[in-house]
Amino acid sequence: MKVKVAAGIDIGGTNVAAALVSNDGKIVARFNYPIKNYPAIENLVDELSNIILKSSDDNNYELAGIGIGAPNGNFYNGSIEFAPNLPWKGIIPLAKMFHQKCSVNAWLTNDANAAAIGEMIFGIAKGKKNFLMITLGTGLGSGIVANGELIYGHDGLAGEIGHTIIIRNGRQCGCGRKGCLETYCSATGLVRTMNEWISEGKQSSLQNINANEITAKQIFEAAQNNDALALEAFKFTAEILGMALADAVAYTSPDTIVLFGGLVNAGNLLIGQTKHYMEQNLLHIYKNKVSIVASQLPESDAAILGAASLVWNKTS
Repeated sequence: MKVKVAAGIDIGGTNVAAALVSNDGKIVARFNYPIKNYPAIENLVDELSNIILKSSDDNNYELAGIGIGAPNGNFYNGSIEFAPNLPWKGIIPLAKMFHQKCSVNAWLTNDANAAAIGEMIFGIAKGKKNFLMITLGTGLGSGIVANGELIYGHDGLAGEIGHTIIIRNGRQCGCGRKGCLETYCSATGLVRTMNEWISEGKQSSLQNINANEITAKQIFEAAQNNDALALEAFKFTAEILGMALADAVAYTSPDTIVLFGGLVNAGNLLIGQTKHYMEQNLLHIYKNKVSIVASQLPESDAAILGAASLVWNKTS
């Protein structure tokens, strides 16, 4: 009897990572492709489809389906829609393209939604029916699960907590608006905070590094070494994130908020302080009911596992 596997595909800004994943979350084969090598999306689909089918056949696997996590992914129509950081423009019916090549069902959603499903199927949110997934990377992504279902909205594009305006007329965001949460609470946002403060003359051990070279990791290391400005930058980030999460809780009343991404490695510098400021700003009826936890999915595998989870979530 053939073992069933799902193909999980994560489309990032520079690289496409894919894997065959069993229904218990074990990765049995991996593939990686630099996006710059595929100016035409059709060429990427052809090559990736061929290797997925060949690997399945060679190892006597049964391909149960294909899950795709991508920027600006619309779950309802399986398309990438006007993703600004990808070379392929307009609306790309990617799920349909893989379905036609591989003759199995294919599902697509945005990367944060895929991560939420991955957390629900394989991670710390397993068995939970009401939680928020917050991804803290270059930007701030989110997936909202309520009553056991991921919230997609009427058009497949719900759940953009990172693009709720937290400070009116604040920092310019890549989406075109000002003051979005992700401009403050993300790796990029943390760096922007530090650069702004240093440019204002505040003292830090990082002040002699060029502004465009400071990284979130360097800020974390400076904070570990008791750099006062780096510590204050984490406090500022956590305060804004805590306030935003307090507002988000009022919409769906989750029992858990799962944080994922590089910033989460800062531990209590981020998680503990965020919890403090969230509790401080929660409506009384929600106080002491919501936990904030770090994702248990391996950072290097989470996107792929999340994409593959789209298949298991639909076929289980």
